[in-house]
Amino acid sequence: MKETIRLTTSQALIKFINNQYIHVDGEEFPFVEGIFNIFGHGNVLGIGQALEQNSGDLKVIQGKNEQGMSLAAIAYSEEKLRQKIYAVTTSVGPGSANTVTAAATALANNIPVLFLPGDTFATRQPDPVLQQFEQENSISTTTNDALKPVSRYWDRVTRPEQLMSSLIRAFEVMTDPAKAGPATISISQDVEGEAYDFDVDFFKKRVHYMDRPIPRERELKGAEELIRNSKKPVILVGGGAKYSQAREILMELSEKHNIPLVETQAGKSTVESDFKNNLGGLGITGTLAANKAAKQSDLIIGVGTRYTDFATSSKTAFDFENTRFLNINVNRMQSYKMDGFQVVADAKLTLEQLQPLLEGYETEFGSEIQELKSEWLKERERLSEVVYSREDFNPEIKNHFSQEVLNEYADALKTELPQTTALLKINETIDPSSVIICSAGSLPGDLQRLWHSTVPNTYHLEYGYSCMGYEISGTLGLKLANPDKEVYSIVGDGSFLMLHSEFITSLQYNKKINVLLFDNSGYGCINNLQMDHGSGSYYCEFRTDDNEVMNIDYAKVAEGYGAKTYKVHSLKELEEALEDAKKQDVSTLIDMKVLPKTMTDGYQSWWNVGVAEVSEKESVQKAHDHRMKMLEEAKQY
Repeated sequence: MKETIRLTTSQALIKFINNQYIHVDGEEFPFVEGIFNIFGHGNVLGIGQALEQNSGDLKVIQGKNEQGMSLAAIAYSEEKLRQKIYAVTTSVGPGSANTVTAAATALANNIPVLFLPGDTFATRQPDPVLQQFEQENSISTTTNDALKPVSRYWDRVTRPEQLMSSLIRAFEVMTDPAKAGPATISISQDVEGEAYDFDVDFFKKRVHYMDRPIPRERELKGAEELIRNSKKPVILVGGGAKYSQAREILMELSEKHNIPLVETQAGKSTVESDFKNNLGGLGITGTLAANKAAKQSDLIIGVGTRYTDFATSSKTAFDFENTRFLNINVNRMQSYKMDGFQVVADAKLTLEQLQPLLEGYETEFGSEIQELKSEWLKERERLSEVVYSREDFNPEIKNHFSQEVLNEYADALKTELPQTTALLKINETIDPSSVIICSAGSLPGDLQRLWHSTVPNTYHLEYGYSCMGYEISGTLGLKLANPDKEVYSIVGDGSFLMLHSEFITSLQYNKKINVLLFDNSGYGCINNLQMDHGSGSYYCEFRTDDNEVMNIDYAKVAEGYGAKTYKVHSLKELEEALEDAKKQDVSTLIDMKVLPKTMTDGYQSWWNVGVAEVSEKESVQKAHDHRMKMLEEAKQY
């Protein structure tokens, strides 16, 4: 007879989580680092009781907003290259609903996170309970059903014994590089406290092997043939290359065969920016050098990329008449993108096995890679010296604002600081080993083009979902993953207002983070989008009913939380604040007032967005005509 142990469902859950290990490249370590929680109706008396009784080795962190703490968990997992995670537990109803945006963010970026929301009663006897909605078509539908489409694995536990198969399935998904994503196990609140005689063997140490899929001989031969037959191949470094830790072999291939590297947002800093053949970001937010190289390339070697519309300039970044695609990806679906030749295998292993097969091969780029890089570095230097003029200011983005409106912002915010010069000053001032994070607005474009990561894996940008509010929440996750490094949130005022609850959590647990707040009093990126396509400036600026530009004292807000804060209106003040912030032990916030319309523009790129087909404005009509022209040229795959 097998030995059993009597535990509640929640106690069994916590005991099981504590004994899950992962094995990567010969190393073995616990997979779940800890659990974020906001206790409420539906989880406090179940999972909460289990954690209070015996949390094991789990770090237990109290969040302030369910979405915020979930985003922190996502950033932690991504920073740990998907090899360690935090779980997240919430109450029923609004608590679990608040995780939907975060789960979608994890899914879009293929990041493993374990969501453990409470659910309504399995017995249905007290229905409808507090925070339970009712659907006429099914009594079994609850808030947690909203998590189905945004979870890689989803289950509802209505009996204690169901937990066993559910947990094994969830961890299988989360530890598989090809399927990695959020797993949701919602547990009925009465079942959370219900006891069962669990098999003791269920709680023994369980090791999940994150093996590297090996490329087949057929795939290697096909890849070799494509590369040898190409004259100007370009390697597109995606997030999969970073997770595979392919830095060294990417540099070796690039140097030996003179192949330029270009990057997606997720792939940036896999190879440092000052590597001689690294031309920077590709696509809408890319550099002129990368976009020029891609346009003349006859073979794109996509390494761990999803080919999103930003990276491909809505599929106009390439010459489809002459360009083929070689896709190396652990996920078979992704390898089919752009109708490419598929190598379904680990990026690092594939490139290492491909290297000896290419002996003697060299591209026809010659010195052109260095010429393109040099041209871009001169442009970057120019952008660092942009200054504001009250009489005749020529911002880098198309100047849809009149000089009068720009002057109005300068007066209202008491600043003459352009965004690009501020960003480059930050890049120059902070320690190169620091880790930065961003997600939404115009800042991701400036960062992918201008930010130089001279230390690998110091650039963390969530752009699979571009989730506003990720920036500060994610910085807490970065600090948990890098306790000995300075971490910086680069965030616009729009995203700050969306969500900054976990800034308080950083103060509560003495996890120092630095928030670099770019305040241009509005949703500047979307304002550019609407005006660039013929519309006026409509509800994207932060103005009062009297049409006055709002000047919010964000430093005072953060000071009230207990942070060390700074107010910045010039480069000199910014540099002084950055240097002083390094000396602090507490979380900091630098409130930078920057001028709108002072971010970088696109470089030989185009973004396919919906434009009104019918409009009274000639400018909108022209924008629609341009879109249709570009669509005719674009190839859809």
